[in-house]
Amino acid sequence: MSDHGTDPLPPPSNPSEPDRPSPPRREPERKKGSFWRELPLLVAIALVLAFIIKTWVVEPFYVPSGSMENTLLVGDRVFVNKLVYHVRDIRRGEVIVFDGSTSWDAVTSPEPATGPLARVGEFFGISPGGKDYIKRVIALPGDTVECCDAQGRLLVNGQPLDEPYLYPGSPESHTPFGPVTVGEGRLWVMGDHRAISYDSRGHATDPGGDGTIPIDAVAGRAFMIHWPLNRIGSLPIVDATSAD
Repeated sequence: MSDHGTDPLPPPSNPSEPDRPSPPRREPERKKGSFWRELPLLVAIALVLAFIIKTWVVEPFYVPSGSMENTLLVGDRVFVNKLVYHVRDIRRGEVIVFDGSTSWDAVTSPEPATGPLARVGEFFGISPGGKDYIKRVIALPGDTVECCDAQGRLLVNGQPLDEPYLYPGSPESHTPFGPVTVGEGRLWVMGDHRAISYDSRGHATDPGGDGTIPIDAVAGRAFMIHWPLNRIGSLPIVDATSAD
């Protein structure tokens, strides 16, 4: 008789037949070469983003000369804030980068970069640019600047400037000039190493100019040294107010 109240027993296993393992779960196959097909698109996106940032936000700049020593040394690389002057005016004592081709004699401009590698280096701020300069703002529109008082200090609106950023011995190297009244929309700029800086003083006799630069030519404010590593740091705004 069968016992309808119990489950039927499983069929006896065959000891001569080993248990078969479950087949491995198959993962969906990745398309071969998909990364290399996507790489050009990723590179293009990165270049577009770099162009947007460089054009409108922050631009790297290579310091090509010693005219801003000891604030900036030859080979230093700085970041330039390109947004700041869209929200406020330029201030006296700030370090700016500007295009000198619109105001200063082109003969004195740095040689433009040539070749693809040079262009790439200029784009990323690891080699000198064409006609870009880096100087410090000394006088603003409407200011009258001249040199110098008995202590070799610059005078702006008749008041001597306190310039703690100057290269040692700079006051003694000053050559008298001026007075020059800065026109509307213009700036008087100078390097911190006054003995070797070819700045507004040297361009005062350029054809059609008085040594000043147009505010429209200013790319932005240099606010940080990012290379070399042992010189990383900010470039503070120095308010070169009256020394008296």
